[in-house]
Amino acid sequence: MILGIESSCDDSSVALLDIKDLKLFYHKKISQESEHSLFGGVVPELAARLHTKALPALLEDIKPNFKDIKAIAVTNEPGLSVSLIGGVSMAKALSVALSVPLIAVNHLVGHIYSLFLDCEAKFPLGVLLVSGGHTMILDIDETGKISSLASTGDDSFGESFDKVAKMTGLGYPGGGAVQNFALKCKNKERFKFTIPLLRDKRLEYSFSGLKNQVRLEVEKLGKNLNQIDTADICYAFENAACEHIMDKLGKIFKERKFKRFGVVGGASANLNLRSRIENLCRSGDCELLLAPLKFCSDNAAMVARVGREKYLNNEFVTHNELNINPRVKF
Repeated sequence: MILGIESSCDDSSVALLDIKDLKLFYHKKISQESEHSLFGGVVPELAARLHTKALPALLEDIKPNFKDIKAIAVTNEPGLSVSLIGGVSMAKALSVALSVPLIAVNHLVGHIYSLFLDCEAKFPLGVLLVSGGHTMILDIDETGKISSLASTGDDSFGESFDKVAKMTGLGYPGGGAVQNFALKCKNKERFKFTIPLLRDKRLEYSFSGLKNQVRLEVEKLGKNLNQIDTADICYAFENAACEHIMDKLGKIFKERKFKRFGVVGGASANLNLRSRIENLCRSGDCELLLAPLKFCSDNAAMVARVGREKYLNNEFVTHNELNINPRVKF
């Protein structure tokens, strides 16, 4: 089996994946959401301390399976440096103790392989990656080489949901809260937020301006902000954010003919966005691939899945080569 370890942000996760048949023998994640919700977002130092407690606890569950581990795959890029250190340090220690090789995994590549947790990967492939830290459209050729077609110049899609949730008092994390309040909207015409970069030919995303539009409306309402106001704001914001994604994605679909297209990352769980992309792929005769909802957010199963590919290709790293790279993308 491949042991997968994920600790790039605020989720501690461990998984065991069978090399031969891709059976997920074990997977568990310990979330830190309740601790970070008190501060309205992830606090790096707190995340690091919680990882040092959670990761060893997860390992206790799989001690009887240590003898079956053939390699250890661990996320080493990108992410919070203080969080990445926790997983990488544990991977190195286990590598020595079990005398098995190490595999370095790019967190973003892990999200791509969340589409293929129980099957062989299918390339070429177009991918929309939307999460709390990233928003990008990728083109993956038949060899697995990744090219970036579009990315965000400021806030990510997921991050903007978190910030809108914080501004409207919905807490952290914001994705599900904003989506649920948007469904309660009573007046869909009340707020009209401008779609970012709508007439800009650049294939680029920007959510800071949209976030600022929400801030101004919240400030106007001040202490009078109630749940009806919040629902109407969330609806207008979610629609504008999704329309922004679809505007650039639609331009790319006109230029490129994708045989299949995947949507990954924690924010890909947004049902509004999923529905729009389903319609786009259907009209373009393109097969849509979606990661299971439970594996959209950060998880060790996707890390182990990438690890399995690298294991078969003998892509190992030494202890000295396994370093954290907080800002590396591809």
